[in-house]
Amino acid sequence: MNNSTVGEFRSHVSGVGSYLPEKIMSNHDLEKLVDTNHDWIVERTGIVNRHHAAPDQATSDLSYEASLKALKMAGLTAQDIDMIICCTVSGDQVMPSTACVLQNKLGCRQIMAFDLSAACSGFVYGLSVADQFIRTGMYKHILVIGAEVLHRFVNYKDRETCILFGDAAGAWIISRTDKSNPNIIFSSHLHSEGSLGDLFVLPAGGSRVPFTQEVLDNDGHYVRMKGREIFKNAVRTLTQCCHEALDANGYTSDQVDWLVPHQANLRILDSVADHFKFPKEKVVVSLHETGNTSAASIPVAFDMALQEGKIKRGQLILLAAFGAGLTSGSVLLRF
Repeated sequence: MNNSTVGEFRSHVSGVGSYLPEKIMSNHDLEKLVDTNHDWIVERTGIVNRHHAAPDQATSDLSYEASLKALKMAGLTAQDIDMIICCTVSGDQVMPSTACVLQNKLGCRQIMAFDLSAACSGFVYGLSVADQFIRTGMYKHILVIGAEVLHRFVNYKDRETCILFGDAAGAWIISRTDKSNPNIIFSSHLHSEGSLGDLFVLPAGGSRVPFTQEVLDNDGHYVRMKGREIFKNAVRTLTQCCHEALDANGYTSDQVDWLVPHQANLRILDSVADHFKFPKEKVVVSLHETGNTSAASIPVAFDMALQEGKIKRGQLILLAAFGAGLTSGSVLLRF
């Protein structure tokens, strides 16, 4: 998908925010739960810590905290928001949507609110949807959240997956501006490869495999991943998405100030930088502190880099993601 056609209205990132739960699960903590060790995890993933939501925290609670920060930066109130898109695969419940729960918690008007499920690519998918509503002139301010509480879907007997995932939320407010503003979303490019859907699955809980005692006994309520195949396809799809975004807008990689990729695995990020011929010092990396937070990954990494003074207004930013599905996508914007 390419939405680079210029219209009367354009989308601008007016506010961002993120939230990480207080509890930290370190590699040394994991050593007590599963047959692994700190050095092995760091060598294979680059992850040192990941955050876990408190027992009384759900995805909407993390989303609420991140949204308040984004609203503050944008100088807006909840009453100004016209739509909420909550990108998640770990919502509060199957229904109602986490976006509707969040709409009530924030005290928004009776606005459009829905969940979007595209796994780790969810946030770039959500940005693209928001961009369309802004460009048509239908809405002025859209809240896009990437949020997950994934540790509750991880089997702590499976050292291939339990070392990877953490909980977090990131929120952006996408606002209407005119085409004379240089700081806009230029385009988004989204893809899916359903033929590779079996590489990363959460088997139970849907209409095909509803919850039963047998499902629980067989750990069907936990994520399952084919790591080697995921690695290969992640490098391929991320590299393709990066090239696609730049080619569509007439930019080269040396003009990009920051690449903010999905934070899955440091070896994947290094490989993408090599394939893309992109300086590693210009790749935003936060996974050592957060682990893989799926749809929250990109907005959290972005906000952390912003707070550290790395990302600044006016810079050219490339977002790139891949996830279960397999889904993939990129967004090129000037912040």
